Amino acid sequence: MSELTQEIAATAARMVVEEGLEYGPAKRRAVKQLGLNSRSALPDNGEVEDAVFEYIGLFCADTQPAELRALRELAALWMQRLAEFRPHLSGAVWRGTATRLNDIHLQLYCDDSKSAEIFLLGKGQDYDVGSVPGPRGQDVDRLSLSVACPALNEPIGLHLTILDADDLRGALKPDARGRTERGDLVALQRLLADAA
Repeated sequence: MSELTQEIAATAARMVVEEGLEYGPAKRRAVKQLGLNSRSALPDNGEVEDAVFEYIGLFCADTQPAELRALRELAALWMQRLAEFRPHLSGAVWRGTATRLNDIHLQLYCDDSKSAEIFLLGKGQDYDVGSVPGPRGQDVDRLSLSVACPALNEPIGLHLTILDADDLRGALKPDARGRTERGDLVALQRLLADAA
């Protein structure tokens, strides 16, 4: 990684940790903040993630582990509640870079795309419907709600991405570093036990 790319990654990492930004927007803002050409070579997400871990180790080592644990425990609770939809945790909470500023992202693998909405309505849970790009290139529904996190004493955003049950087949393929982008409840419980 070039010195310039490292600087973009470090600046983006600070934004990810301090503002809860996703990697893409953080990289674009870092380029702008550093006064670079918008066509500058950007670090890949793995390089940004490495910089995020480094930033957390330097500036948040005393608070981030407890915040991550609180978010993972809350994710596990919701994964149990949503078990019929085969939930998988993704994003910063799964990867281990989350702080209290991050939302929880669950991917639900449903036979019927409206079944999760019916479930939430049955529980009297308010939510907003949006869309995000899906694994096959088309937009898929994302249900967003705010849930209480007693351990952090504040509300946390919970986003439920609704995917087709067939999409689960390729969901657990590891990346180039051998890490998966998501995990089921058993995998999350293993992470919680390893960190105890």
